[in-house]
Amino acid sequence: MNWSNKKKIINDPVYGFINIPSETLFDLMEHPYFQRLRRIKQLGLTNFVYPGATHTRFQHALGCLHLMGSAIQVIRSKGISITDEEAEAVSAAILLHDIGHGPFSHALEFSIIKRITHEDLSRLYLEFFNTLMGGRLDMAIRIFENSYHQKFLNQLVASQLDMDRLDYLRRDSFFTGVTEGVIGSDRIIKMLNVVDDQLVVESKGIYSIENFLIARRLMYWQVYLHKTVLAAEQLLVKILKRAKELAHEKKELFATPSLRFFLYNDVTREKLFSSTPAFDAQLVLDHFSKLDDNDIITSAKVWSDHEDFTLSYLCKAMLNRELFRIEIQNEPFEPDFIERIRKRVREEMKVEEEVLDYFIFTDSVSNYAYLPDEPQIKILGKNNKLTDIAQASDVLNISVLAKTVRKYFLCYPKNIHVQ
Repeated sequence: MNWSNKKKIINDPVYGFINIPSETLFDLMEHPYFQRLRRIKQLGLTNFVYPGATHTRFQHALGCLHLMGSAIQVIRSKGISITDEEAEAVSAAILLHDIGHGPFSHALEFSIIKRITHEDLSRLYLEFFNTLMGGRLDMAIRIFENSYHQKFLNQLVASQLDMDRLDYLRRDSFFTGVTEGVIGSDRIIKMLNVVDDQLVVESKGIYSIENFLIARRLMYWQVYLHKTVLAAEQLLVKILKRAKELAHEKKELFATPSLRFFLYNDVTREKLFSSTPAFDAQLVLDHFSKLDDNDIITSAKVWSDHEDFTLSYLCKAMLNRELFRIEIQNEPFEPDFIERIRKRVREEMKVEEEVLDYFIFTDSVSNYAYLPDEPQIKILGKNNKLTDIAQASDVLNISVLAKTVRKYFLCYPKNIHVQ
């Protein structure tokens, strides 16, 4: 197939028409490993709260690719050299930056493979595609790992102001209908520049950056860490944990072949990346690449009739949106209060002590909008002086947004009433 047959445009609801800029990128998109992202929701179970939030990782990846193309064009127009090879490499890096996500995205981040991030898996995918394409992604991998000499290219992929964040804030706001997340991504990109191999924002864009940071904070508490979303996704985590526990006990569970591989095999970071790995990386990647949201939902539907009361109860609660009660506060919950609820659960639901943690559990979540200790968002003043946004802002105390806010939550069945 020649490249003229691959010059496609895609109509995106957020940006309009998106062009696929090269044959290599088109081939990456067409691969089954990438097409799988069509079947993975960007926001996990957030549609339990915002019914429109059913968009996918596939859409997000295309949005990031589009923004990357715009950023390359703007930076080139300001006299910064980006070769065609570098443009394709950084575009491939952003296109594949989230390909390592498993079912329901962040909701099951560490549930399928213990202690491994989606970035780790994305790196494995990049290596796979690089081998498949005869080394054409060598530069993309170096950019992804931040080992390429043009450091600003990595900042476009992974930083506090990258194409990933610019897309997901605007896209997630669009599909949830939460207008507080709307950001001026077009204006921010037009204000980008490069000084001393560092991505910077021209001073005219400072208010757009302030809005970006405020939107990020608001979207986390209003969408990503919404208490009902937390309750739903914690149920999902508990379901998979219980299924793995039963599989470890050699109990028979319905599962698709690839889900069965991860249920009945203890795949961990150590066993995958050690000097003597217990699992072949390609075998794990093959199985992982056949997993999507449908594997989990289909299995949960069958498990809802399983003889194990705990697994059955959790699956029915998730499938029917009969979510647990969730309480959130700024301090850890008192042990005496937790124990009172545990006692009520044991008595009213006749639950055994060894499975009680599936019915009442506590944890914490945290959020920050900006980390001044990480590579900073630099503002380029008219005198060509670079200033951290935290100091450059004259209408907003960025230090408030830079503070990490931690909240504690407690979940238990709604039919349990504690006085």
